[in-house]
Amino acid sequence: MAELLVVRSKLKDYAKGMNVSGDFADALSKKVEMLIKDACERAKANGRRTVQARDI
Repeated sequence: MAELLVVRSKLKDYAKGMNVSGDFADALSKKVEMLIKDACERAKANGRRTVQARDI
């Protein structure tokens, strides 16, 4: 398993009134990882070394 990029306790706080399954944080972390990877690729393609909000 890769390093978790989200905080489980914050997920539970945000999903007020809902149960959060054990695998949800892992799945969300993988999604976040892909978003970051894609944003980095976009920044590189635009000649930048700084990832910005517009890269998402």
